[in-house]
Amino acid sequence: MSMPALPPRTGHRPRTGPAVPHEQLTQPSPPPVRDQLVRWMSTQLPGTRTGESEISLPGALAVFLDSFACAEGAVLLPPRLDAELGHVHVDGSLHVALPRDDQEELLAKGWGERHPLYSPSVNVVMLYAPRTVEELDVARSVLDASYRYAIGRERVPAHP
Repeated sequence: MSMPALPPRTGHRPRTGPAVPHEQLTQPSPPPVRDQLVRWMSTQLPGTRTGESEISLPGALAVFLDSFACAEGAVLLPPRLDAELGHVHVDGSLHVALPRDDQEELLAKGWGERHPLYSPSVNVVMLYAPRTVEELDVARSVLDASYRYAIGRERVPAHP
């Protein structure tokens, strides 16, 4: 497992749509929490760039590998499967690519669910929107695990 053990998520799971597009329907992130997440993902994942998602609804901000090739064996988000490692929706929920053991941790602790089209070639799980600054730490840990999965190694230092 590349991600630290997650605490159990408190409260009820949010409602999500059963089909594509896979959306979180309740419990969105407060705008300041989503803004902090966007700032973090735009600056703290070296060798990446942010931009409009290639697969999600308009307004979703994605993280793409920029200075690294996708790690051998890693399956990222469609359509290219080797560039977009995750994206945050306007409600604060995320879709990310993770290795199997990290997916199991995320699901077991109540932080998310598999995408309705999940398969070996659609390696996408939803991370529910962080509702508080404390839950933002979980989102950062999950995004960091997705990043390390995508590049196939431990984190490289961020530029100051």
